Amino acid sequence: MKRRLFLLAGTAGVLTLAACGKPEPKPHYNGIDLTGGDYKPDFKLSGPDGRVYTLADFKGKYVMVFFGFTQCPDVCPTALSRAVEIRNKLGTGADKLQVIFISIDPERDTAALLGEYMRAFDPGFLGLRTDPQATAQTAFNYKVFYRRVPSGSSYTMDHTAISYVLDTQGRMRLGLKHQLTADECAQDIKTLMTAKYTL
Repeated sequence: MKRRLFLLAGTAGVLTLAACGKPEPKPHYNGIDLTGGDYKPDFKLSGPDGRVYTLADFKGKYVMVFFGFTQCPDVCPTALSRAVEIRNKLGTGADKLQVIFISIDPERDTAALLGEYMRAFDPGFLGLRTDPQATAQTAFNYKVFYRRVPSGSSYTMDHTAISYVLDTQGRMRLGLKHQLTADECAQDIKTLMTAKYTL
């Protein structure tokens, strides 16, 4: 009898350990789960006030990064307008999300122009820029494609239209495609904010 009780107790202990050690399932996202991808999301870029920012300045916040240019006719303003909606839909979680717009057209996007452009959408959004060489390196680190395209006597830019979301530790987590709605994006960010899944 004692031996049977001992075996039952031992089995229960094993089951308890197994339950405790069971990993949390990976969350489902509408966007692209970029967790663990080969990205180097850190940067060193200048803001409208001349201050130099790095990713470490936003530790403790979720960061949404979009690469674009102020003379973009449709994709960029649409992405930024969606970001405004996303923050509104996050409710009390809005303050935990920092939106950053990185210029791929530093020749025309001055610091002052970027500041004015961001304020047109949300005063809390931050427009950052650097020289052309560092711009190319930063875009490469995010796997962002862009190129200059002649347009009449001037030019426009083709570029990747994905909003990247980093977690509070500065790790790449999500890619939100341009086709996703604000509701779908907000749902993903809420999931990321509350997920118990660990890397």
